[in-house]
Amino acid sequence: MPSTHTILVVEDDQDVRDAFVQVLQCDGYEAVPASDGEEALTQLQAGLDPCLIVLDLMMPGMDGFQFMNEKRKDLKLSPIPVIISSGIYDAKQNAARLGAEDYFQKPIDRDRLLNVVGGHRRAHLRLVRAGDTK
Repeated sequence: MPSTHTILVVEDDQDVRDAFVQVLQCDGYEAVPASDGEEALTQLQAGLDPCLIVLDLMMPGMDGFQFMNEKRKDLKLSPIPVIISSGIYDAKQNAARLGAEDYFQKPIDRDRLLNVVGGHRRAHLRLVRAGDTK
């Protein structure tokens, strides 16, 4: 069963990644950082079971697009909701095309981040209480 407080933050820019982690931790979440899609997949395949993934799209190595393709192939990982975090102009269209639950443009507004994450966490908790683990 996924942790209802764990969020995987996949972001190549260390300053942005650290800021995400700090904001989320200050709000009571366990935020687990990953610097690219490959590191994120490794953590997930090793047993990390977050209630949500915050995913940058444009990263060196395995980018967010490749990560989403790999995640979809894994039946255990595919149900984990993803929120796209992107500085590119068409983040909304990319989020929809990739099947992400939500998106936000960079630079990130702290309140928007917490509102989006909190809304998805509350939805996840309702599913867990109803007996659906993802």
